[in-house]
Amino acid sequence: MKEQVTDTVLMIRPAAFGYNTDTEDDNTFQSPPRKGRESEVHSMALAEFDAMVEILRKNGIKVLVAQDSEEGFRPDAIFPNNWFSTHSDGSVITYPMYAESRRGERSEEVLDLLQQDFVIDQRYSFEQYEEKNQFLEGTGSMIIDRADKVVYACLSERTHIQLLDKFCLLRGYEKIAFDAVDLNGRPIYHTNVMMCIGSQMAIVGLETIVDVAQRKFVRQKLNQSGKTVIEISQEQVAQFAGNMLQLFSPKKDEHFLVMSEQARKSLTPTQIKRINDFATILAIPIPTIEDVGGGSVRCMMAEIFLPGKEE
Repeated sequence: MKEQVTDTVLMIRPAAFGYNTDTEDDNTFQSPPRKGRESEVHSMALAEFDAMVEILRKNGIKVLVAQDSEEGFRPDAIFPNNWFSTHSDGSVITYPMYAESRRGERSEEVLDLLQQDFVIDQRYSFEQYEEKNQFLEGTGSMIIDRADKVVYACLSERTHIQLLDKFCLLRGYEKIAFDAVDLNGRPIYHTNVMMCIGSQMAIVGLETIVDVAQRKFVRQKLNQSGKTVIEISQEQVAQFAGNMLQLFSPKKDEHFLVMSEQARKSLTPTQIKRINDFATILAIPIPTIEDVGGGSVRCMMAEIFLPGKEE
């Protein structure tokens, strides 16, 4: 199902990776570096980033790499999926960001890079809603089932329901909104840490959805869409087991489910067996990026669904 899974991603090589105090209030996944190791964090993250790019390319995934600008301070630039999304009709959408320090991540240079090889026919901008304190952080906020035209989203300060409605109206998608919390009962800041939808499977932390009716409805909708539901626990969500992305390798004619090494280690043999029915697990070690940045491999990859210029 090509509509749901791409073979091309864009990644941003950071210029100033680090701990972002602007996001620490609601991103419970991030932790400040140990005292005395602050200066090492950026170089460690770069090494993890470069290794991830190499692993993806070695397995036949097309990876476009853009270098973050040295100007300004963007500690979370390594997570580009929050500020833009691409679509198979040639459209690009840019999004309003919750943290002021992240708004500078939106980059015309990055979109210009895409236009070298891909067709961008339409641009839609949602960032004006930052003035109203309304936010929608791309495919962090929304898990998009492109084949069935459904958007799943857990509501938080970073995912405003009115903007979710506007996105769904723009794209002609059905909205499935719900409330999800972490182990401490705090709202989960991004849907993509508790949910991943591939072409035939959905990995989801259903127990993070506190309302029983909402939980039942999400499962029912996934089943109706023909997805095999693989449940993960709250503890596994805390280890980024929901922050995965299915990709296709034309070179190997193979589907991969990309996840972090930490996420893979949290999975049970039964879960791994069920995943392997649909995709090969590709586990990548990024401990510094996960611990200090509070995001994992899915956050690092912006999917490219745009038509190629040669098509």
